[in-house]
Amino acid sequence: MFLFGFGWLGLVSGLHAYLNVNWPAIFNDYLPAAKRKFNVAFIPVTCHLACPVTDYISKFSKAGEIFMPRMFQGFPEIKEALISGNMQAAFIVAPLAIALKAQGVPVRIVYLGHRYGSAVVVRKDGGIRTFADMRGKTIAIPSRFSDERLIVFRAMKAFGIKPNELKMVEMAPPDVAGALAAKAIDAFSMGEPYPSQAEMGGFGRVLFHAREYWPDYMSCVLVVREDMIESRPDAVQVLVDGVARSGLWLEKGKPYREDAADFVGRFYYNQQPALLRWALTKPLTRVMYNNLAPRKVDFDLVRDLMIETGVLDKKIEFEEYTDLRFADKATIQTAWKYEIGTATAE
Repeated sequence: MFLFGFGWLGLVSGLHAYLNVNWPAIFNDYLPAAKRKFNVAFIPVTCHLACPVTDYISKFSKAGEIFMPRMFQGFPEIKEALISGNMQAAFIVAPLAIALKAQGVPVRIVYLGHRYGSAVVVRKDGGIRTFADMRGKTIAIPSRFSDERLIVFRAMKAFGIKPNELKMVEMAPPDVAGALAAKAIDAFSMGEPYPSQAEMGGFGRVLFHAREYWPDYMSCVLVVREDMIESRPDAVQVLVDGVARSGLWLEKGKPYREDAADFVGRFYYNQQPALLRWALTKPLTRVMYNNLAPRKVDFDLVRDLMIETGVLDKKIEFEEYTDLRFADKATIQTAWKYEIGTATAE
């Protein structure tokens, strides 16, 4: 009996180690620094979709995987991982990237995640017909350092709503649809696929998409630690090139977006592919993955809004927190040569 119990314990422990321990990440840490794949943080939203798409398609290319994508549930955790150096790169909201650099964290913005793709969503039965009805209501945002918060402030200004007339609460993106359904909040300002989740569930309605108040809206950016840029610029370039190629691949048409929804939902986001298909195709312009090179005019607007809304206390210039070398070189890239169901990519 003792031997049986000991053997059973060993079997369970072995299965746990096999199923739940990230062995590739552990083995990677023991490789020489120059050969290590570097860690890239993301959360399960469409403005980070090019990260898993790049990783997935790279598996079928001659070069193979070039980094290790690591999923988080919220931006505060990614921030700490970047500061500690556990993550060498990350997709984060643009205002957070600017704030980190202003606080002395050694990171640089090298590319965008996508454009558009965020919305303010209200309950269908909540009685909110225009943003003017938001007075006295509670709205969830992903972070006080987020473009989604800035969208709300732009709408407040348009409708003459004062800051003390609307309550904002920070909430991890995966939690907002459930909170709206449970009537714990009246609305949320969030990136896809969570507006789509509320629509599909039948309890949410898009009050407005970000582009209505911000025509060239961008949400998330790709940041890389400066020590990584200095020590392995070629690897950073491969990452940016891969993200650029993934964006162009996603823009090839509906079948490619549907394929991405399938493998990203199942293998990376732990989401139903149907949810991502909705977010990526209803309509195709709901989120866009081209023209992702950082532009000074876009970031000056974000910075000025951050100062106006009290989350940035000094004027930081575009050149201080960006490194455009990688985006400039990525402009010559073309879409991945990868077709659905094949086992090779170029």
